[in-house]
Amino acid sequence: MSLLRTISRFLALTLPPALCCEAGDIRVGRDATTIAEAIRKAGPGDTIHLEPKVYRDAAVFYAKKGQPGRPIILDGHGATLEGADPVNPEQWREVSPGLFAADNLVPRLDDAILQRWFFRIGGKMVHMGRTSKGKSAPFKKSAELAAGEWTFERDISRESAESAQRRGTFFIRLEAGQSLEKAEVEVPVRSAGVQFSGDNAHLVVRNLTATHPYNDGFNIHGDCREVLFENIRAIECGDDGISAHESAQYRVEGFVSIGNSTGICDTGTSETSYEWVLIRDCLGHDLFFPATGSYVVKNALIDSSAQQALSVSKSGSGDDCRVRLENVWIRRKGESKGAHIGTNTRFEAKNCSFDGLEFRSFGQQTFVNCLVNGASHGAASGPALGADKASLTERIDMAGGFLLSPR
Repeated sequence: MSLLRTISRFLALTLPPALCCEAGDIRVGRDATTIAEAIRKAGPGDTIHLEPKVYRDAAVFYAKKGQPGRPIILDGHGATLEGADPVNPEQWREVSPGLFAADNLVPRLDDAILQRWFFRIGGKMVHMGRTSKGKSAPFKKSAELAAGEWTFERDISRESAESAQRRGTFFIRLEAGQSLEKAEVEVPVRSAGVQFSGDNAHLVVRNLTATHPYNDGFNIHGDCREVLFENIRAIECGDDGISAHESAQYRVEGFVSIGNSTGICDTGTSETSYEWVLIRDCLGHDLFFPATGSYVVKNALIDSSAQQALSVSKSGSGDDCRVRLENVWIRRKGESKGAHIGTNTRFEAKNCSFDGLEFRSFGQQTFVNCLVNGASHGAASGPALGADKASLTERIDMAGGFLLSPR
């Protein structure tokens, strides 16, 4: 299916009739000026509607609650929340032909942000070999930069010993004579596309793409209950496509993660489930669960080129980390990699295929009808069949990245 046909189908399934506006509908741009205003206004049973366009904005939920049977819904209708903006040339100076510098690019900068940082140059995300959850290349010296590269040079003399804030200068090298505007340089200015904090309950977020924040596409903190994400995408985010923290609980039905540092990273005592998932082109990890919670991934296709395809480990006190995969196909691109199952963890795989993965297990692991590099694991009788690859390839459009799950 072509990208245009996929988008057309996606919008046809999600857009309401143009003239339909029932009570309880809040349309951003008509009933509310901003997404934040719409979220503040929304109460149990209300639906916030976005237009199928790009918003240079974020959707932030703080202690927002619907009611059982009357959730608050944010329906993107195919909208994109863009986390990066074109650079402001007034913040930069050309220190030599093609070399631009900015001393105070962002108001808040620490090591965590620097680990996730990137620029977009000419429409391309440039990480400079850095990722927050894996091995990263050191920053280059500004004199070493080639055209289309950037770096950060720290200035310790401007820092305070009592603060974690970092001071220094960002440098970008362009072709001689090329301006920042002509090179289409963009800087990430938002930390996430969708962000939760505090106690949230009875919420639905659907039909929405988050792209180019410096942190996560979907960043879920706090204590969530009865939260559902449907048909969401995280594209080229500085850190995780989606990440659960603390005691968050949610379900995801239809998730696409492309070009992020990590596809899914859930931590703390969170409890999550994902169904119909596509992950590809990650940098650090595809699936990463350093936690003491419980996690389920079903019906997933993972084209793995990350440093680590799968990692399960207990982090902190409390229960073991529990991860269950069902009908998951992980296929490595390039060299084989290890899948790490750490101590005090319980890992179960049912009807899965793992191609190019070597399991290193220190915890409890169970395989049921699985194939690991073609070898049968956990078959009741006869050879294992592994994942239903036909169902995965039929329901997931690799070109467009849209999940073709039923509504």
